Amino acid sequence: MQIIHVRRCLKNDKSNFLQTLKEHIELPRLIPKEFRTAFYKTIGRPRGRTLESFIWFLVLKNIIGIPNDSAFLTVLMLSRELREFCGFDAVPEAWEITTFRKDFADYLVLMFDNLVDETEPVCRELDPKKADYLIYDTTGVKANVAENNPKFIETKLAAAKKAATKNPELNPYAVVYSSLPDTAKANPDVKHQYINGHFCYAHKAGVITNGIGIVRHIAFFDKAFKDKHPDIIEQKTDNPALDKEISDSASLKPVLSDFYAKHSHFKRYKTFIADSSFDSYDIYSMLRDDFHFDRICIPINPRNSASAHTDFDINGTPVCPKDKIPFTFRGLSGGKNRSLRFKYICPKSVQTKTGSPNPICTCHTPCTKNSYKCVYIYPHKNLRLYPGIPRGTQHWDNLYRHRTLVERTINIFKDDFGVAHRRSFSTTTAKADIFLAGITQLLGVLFAYSIKQLKFFKSVRKLFSA
Repeated sequence: MQIIHVRRCLKNDKSNFLQTLKEHIELPRLIPKEFRTAFYKTIGRPRGRTLESFIWFLVLKNIIGIPNDSAFLTVLMLSRELREFCGFDAVPEAWEITTFRKDFADYLVLMFDNLVDETEPVCRELDPKKADYLIYDTTGVKANVAENNPKFIETKLAAAKKAATKNPELNPYAVVYSSLPDTAKANPDVKHQYINGHFCYAHKAGVITNGIGIVRHIAFFDKAFKDKHPDIIEQKTDNPALDKEISDSASLKPVLSDFYAKHSHFKRYKTFIADSSFDSYDIYSMLRDDFHFDRICIPINPRNSASAHTDFDINGTPVCPKDKIPFTFRGLSGGKNRSLRFKYICPKSVQTKTGSPNPICTCHTPCTKNSYKCVYIYPHKNLRLYPGIPRGTQHWDNLYRHRTLVERTINIFKDDFGVAHRRSFSTTTAKADIFLAGITQLLGVLFAYSIKQLKFFKSVRKLFSA
């Protein structure tokens, strides 16, 4: 019944809904003590604004979907209910909001981490199986710099195409890519990147979600992160896709290390999912030995593959030595004193009706004298081909399908919560905005849990459009 009440409040009584929102989200309790101490420390004059006021302003802006501070400040001028909800006696100046982001970006990180702790039991209750997945991907937060103006690259591309008319072997796009500056002139922290199939200058971050799509960790790759993890690789070749793979895979271990250091009390996660840019032998060993994942769902990247074994396909599935047809997966076996192994049988084998547990091969040109061909695979001998779950099976496909959840969460942050519409090139405010997006989603989880409507757990904004 509470959800009906919320929807009615939205349509007929906005102030009542805002009061309901504030009642179900105990913001003062969720703000870390260090954040409160830093905000209220002596600055020579009274603050005049409360810490909760600034946080509610920034969170409500994300929930409603207003892309920038100025537009929402205008809304506040016209709405007494929103001003009272945020706790402002008078509408603040735009510079006050910007200063808050710059001064307290690191404390917003603390608040985000606190909310991850608060929402972990909710996720485990919502779906214990999917809450046990960790899904990782990287993203870029575009900066408002001259290098992101389309004319900047178009000018260089026009010159390269002109040169290519005299030299047909010249690839104008490769020439442009190799000639672009590594960083933006206005801010050296804004790096040249290849994101979603296009070039841009952006701040880079890593995002971890669980199998439900709820953010668990955000790693903003600023100077502090790189100083803490000096092994992070940043290189530039003539292949943007390869550069992205190297950069993404190098970020994985430090990101996971930071996540587990912050939440060492969490129950161990058993399943890791990521795209093929993380496919390398070292990563599989690291995920199993250092972070103790039982299943690692990463597709094979052909660029990282040597010549395939003649009796196996690219997924590690045994194939018929004659016609190369993949064998059929028949399950797992093993025990206390025996290593885990995968069982595959010839696809032309059929189960007889005589009650015999073994199938019979129906092949006209069998490759063995036995009644049927059976192959056992021991995953520990090759983690890349056998990462705790057989590749090329329906089980694999169903599990890997969850990887898109991290992309959807990133899209919510960028599109719904306005991170993609920033008008600044500041590193600090970019960091504050992406963590505020995470804070907004997690507050939505707590709100949905409090009103006992977990179908709205991914974003409290759904309540506004219901």
